Formats: sequence, structure tokens, C-alpha cells
Amino acid sequence: MPTLSATARARLPDSAFAYIDSQGRRRLPINDVSHVRNALARFDQVDFEDDAARERARERLLRAAKKHGIVPLGFFDGQLRKARGANVRSLPRGTVTFLLTDIEGSTRLLERLGDGYAGLLRDVRTIIRTSVRSASGHEVDARADEFFAVFRRPAHALDAALAIQRALREKSWPQNAEVLVRIGMHTGRPTLTDTGYVGIAVHIAARVCWASHGGQILLSSAAHDSFTERLAEGIAFRSLGRFSLHGVAEPEALWQVNVADLRAKFPRPRTIGRRQSSRAGLRTAPG
Repeated sequence: MPTLSATARARLPDSAFAYIDSQGRRRLPINDVSHVRNALARFDQVDFEDDAARERARERLLRAAKKHGIVPLGFFDGQLRKARGANVRSLPRGTVTFLLTDIEGSTRLLERLGDGYAGLLRDVRTIIRTSVRSASGHEVDARADEFFAVFRRPAHALDAALAIQRALREKSWPQNAEVLVRIGMHTGRPTLTDTGYVGIAVHIAARVCWASHGGQILLSSAAHDSFTERLAEGIAFRSLGRFSLHGVAEPEALWQVNVADLRAKFPRPRTIGRRQSSRAGLRTAPG
């Protein structure tokens, strides 16, 4: 293959590059699978000037991998292990409250916005991260359009959830797109290993998030019962009944968070089983 001139190189589309430069500049033309695999293997050997440059390079490299039909499982695993190894020691132990979020209709948004979806995803993550940190929470993991956080106190997790929904509602999005995030909360006592949390509590939290709809905040029965203090004025928990969640042995009672300034009406939870029972009503404070 002849060497490209600087002019010819500059005319190549973004998809022809691996983007592993520390400043996010275009490097290593990847006109075949071998170049893509080489760039994936060398990604962790690059010293980036900051986290933003690293994330830009990572996103561009993964787009190139997708074009060539490469599923970079080892690359993902390496990135997660590296991040978790650095952060796991700071995560809370014992009884904790998990908060999981997921962008509703992310595939439709990607098809609509194209390359602009990457910027939208960054903005959503920034809103979520800011809300989690402001509420004394810890980021556990973030991949694709999902975000996983943990809190020592359930009230702090609720503060973060409300802040996320309010900030997303107030922001103007490209092409007047509607960006809605599902939020699920669960309280439990998981095991913290050197790679992160494991146990049924993590599984239930993920299922509660999946059951919710965009703009909604759902609590498991354990998360609901963990609120022993009086709720802030204007916040109420609405019982939706008990539902069968995939992979969970017993039907789970789900509660919706209601506040005056956020949407309150949603379809039934997205679950695999019918509602087992209904205890309709609102809870505003214990006792």
C-alpha cells in the first residue's frame, strides 16, 4: 500500500482512523481489521492529557471497531477492571442503596442524531454524575446508556434521583429531542469484591430500573422500607403493587416516587408477570 500524502490523509473520513492519540488527534489509519485490533490492544499504553481526551479517543476507537464488526470484549473488560480497581476501595460496604439509570429509547435517539448522540450521552452522564456526587453518592459503573451509583443513605439516593429527573427535564436537547431516563432504587447488603459489588441486591436493582419508564423513579420494597425518617415536604411514595421480575424468585412490591413538579402518570411497570396485588395509596411519612 503506498504511503499517503498529508493532503490525502487529511481528506480521509473519521471512520478511517483509530483515534488513540493522547490529544484525540487522528492516528493509525484502520483500513482493515488488523489495524483496529492493534489499536484496541495498545489503547492502555497511551498517556492521555486528561479524561476528556481519553474518552474522545475511546469513543472513536469503538466506532471504528463497530464498523469492522469487531466485538472488543477484552477491551471493555480491561477498561472496567482498571477503573474498578482504582475506585472499589472507596465504595461503601454494608447496607447500601443502589441507584441505576437507563436512557429510554436510546436506539431511536442514536438513529435520529447520528454522531450527535455521543455529545448527548456525555451531557446526560454529566448531569447524572453531578447529581450523584452532590448527594454524596459514588459512581460504580457507567457503560453505554446505563449508569450505576451507590449511596450510604437512601435519602441521598432519592435526592440524586430527583435532581437527575429535574435537570434532564429543564435542559434543551439537540433537534428538540426528548431525553427521558428510567431510574430504579434498591436497598440491600451486597458483597464488595475487588471488581465491584456482587449479589442479589445488584440484580434486583437492575430489574427495578428496567421495570420503570422514562421520567419515572421506582423503588423496591426494601428501598421503600429503608426510609425511616420523615420524607421532605412534597415527596410521596405511591404503591403500585407486587410484580414478578425476571430472575427474582418472589414477586417484588414496587413504589413510585411522586412530587408535584415531575410527571406522575406512567404505564404499568415493564415486568414479566401481572400485578400480584394492589395496595393503592400514598405514603408521605412513617407512622
